[in-house]
Amino acid sequence: MSKKRVLTGVTTTGIPHLGNYVGAIRPAVRAAQNPDTESFLFLADYHGIIKCHEPEMIHQSTRAVAATWLACGLDPERTTFYRQSDIPEVMELNWILTCITAKGLMNRAHAYKAAVQANVENNQEDPDFGVEMGLFSYPILMTADILMFNANEVPVGRDQIQHVEMARDIAGRFNHRFQELFTLPEVKIDENVELLVGLDGRKMSKSYGNTIPLWENDKKTQKSVNKIITNMKEPGEPKQPDESPLFEIYKAFSTPSETAAFTQMLADGLAWGEAKKLLAAKINAELAEPRERYNELTADPSQIEDILQAGAAKARKEARELLDKVRDAVGIRPLK
Repeated sequence: MSKKRVLTGVTTTGIPHLGNYVGAIRPAVRAAQNPDTESFLFLADYHGIIKCHEPEMIHQSTRAVAATWLACGLDPERTTFYRQSDIPEVMELNWILTCITAKGLMNRAHAYKAAVQANVENNQEDPDFGVEMGLFSYPILMTADILMFNANEVPVGRDQIQHVEMARDIAGRFNHRFQELFTLPEVKIDENVELLVGLDGRKMSKSYGNTIPLWENDKKTQKSVNKIITNMKEPGEPKQPDESPLFEIYKAFSTPSETAAFTQMLADGLAWGEAKKLLAAKINAELAEPRERYNELTADPSQIEDILQAGAAKARKEARELLDKVRDAVGIRPLK
């Protein structure tokens, strides 16, 4: 029985925070340890430049994201871990797929429709004002990422389901028009994924400014935790889990028995200040070793580069074989 292929891309436009760790990194690292799964994980730097036009941010983020995954336990021997821009075959496949993709399909992409709608609401004369081709063609590049390695499953958030469905449409069109070369990918939605709340109770997100940094030291982590909103209940007054985001964050770093004990402590009147100390201690205990590894990697980025180049070599060997078949199928072949 062949292994199931699972492919995930991480856009390099920011520094990972605690929400990224709980919601994506930790579960993906655990899933990659499944012996029945063949895992592909890539740094989507070409996707990054669609919206981020700050070269230094793309560069810094690439280093930070790669170091984060490695520090959190990603095993490059078990996972094909590579940088998108190191696989030129993906960009060639992107163009071939662009040539067979209906413009009408791209017109229906959520991100493009949202940009057009915003222009209409702002009374812009040109509904495409400010829309660049990177945004418009983004689903095709994502399709090339997926089809290049014939992934069976693509774990995504609900906002990305449409893009995987588009990848299926484009793969089906190629298979019908030329040759059956591509696997039709399936969306994988983890219904149990933990969406960590932030300091203010909303989803932890950079756009809300409510994140807890992942790689700060113990003291700075405590300072971040101290900013979590709570009510005005005094020490000794019973408190309920839903009275502060603090409980949900604590739960993400605890076993069921530890969570139950913490719930009881709150009910018994645990002071919010003491509760925050317990939470910070939990976070710091789990991240102590990864932080040490992260600092070691970022202090010597050549270690990261070596791992990415080894992953790229492994990925390109397979990508080249498939691309040769694709080129032949569309008529781009040596003269004989």
